[in-house]
This record gives sequence, structure tokens and C-alpha cells, in this order.
Amino acid sequence: MTQNNAGGSVKDAADQNFDYMFKLLIIGNSSVGKTSFLFRYADDSYTSAFVSTVGIDFKVKTVFRHDKRVKLQIWDTAGQERYRTITTAYYRGAMGFILMYDITNEESFNAVQDWCTQIKMYSWDNAQVVLVGNKCDLEQDRAVTQERGKRLADQLGNLLNIVY
Repeated sequence: MTQNNAGGSVKDAADQNFDYMFKLLIIGNSSVGKTSFLFRYADDSYTSAFVSTVGIDFKVKTVFRHDKRVKLQIWDTAGQERYRTITTAYYRGAMGFILMYDITNEESFNAVQDWCTQIKMYSWDNAQVVLVGNKCDLEQDRAVTQERGKRLADQLGNLLNIVY
């Protein structure tokens, strides 16, 4: 078990010493940056050379909140339609979802509603959803305004427990 310099996380998937464990899924269209997002958060690493996720993968990160060890099991799902039957099987035990779209890709934003339908159909009623507009470093290529993202989150908030 190793602790990072900031004293904030432990990176050992086999570590059984925790107060809470949460299963989270990152979902969204292919190429919105789900895998990059996960690697950046869990490992503090980045590469632009990712290939599309096949099926599903996960990483574990333990964080400390209010003197409690919280183990996050974060699942990275394939965005392609052909893997949908595999990935929706993982929705059941998820306590939360990171629903991601690419701010430079209108199609990925338009698909958010379909992803919400999947969440509603395959997960439990109290699952929390965070809507994330990714690739904000590409502001010059932005196709979806922040206001539109916020407006959609507000609209969908009535359907799901969603925040932006």
C-alpha cells in the first residue's frame, strides 16, 4: 500500500482496509475521453495514444474524506453500440455514473439523453449521475456551450439525480 505525496489517496486494488466502497461507471459515446479521464484521476497520468476500450475495464482509488477511507471502484465502459449489452450488465450495482460528452462533438452531446434512458432502465433509482463536458482544453473547437450543458443537466435532473 502506498500513499501519495498529498496524503490523499492509496492505490492498491487489493486493499481491504476501507470504511466505504462505491462502484462508479463512466459512460458516454466512444472517443469522448472516458479512459483518459479515468487514467488522469486514478493514476495522475495522461497519454493521447489510447485505443477504444473493448467491453469494460476498471481502476481503484482510495481517497480520504472526513477521516474515512473511501474506496472508489471506477469502471470504464466501451462507448460503442456493439458492447452495450455487456456494459449495461454492470449498471446494476453502480451507485453513481459519470455521464460524459465531448464539448467539441455535438453528436456525443445529443446522445446524453439516450445514455440517461440506459441508466434509468438498468440501474437502481437512487444512483447519482454527474454530467461531464470533457475536452475543455479544446475550447477553440467547442461545439457545445457550457450553458447548453447546464440547461440539459437541469432538464434531466427531474428524470434522474443529475448534477453538472
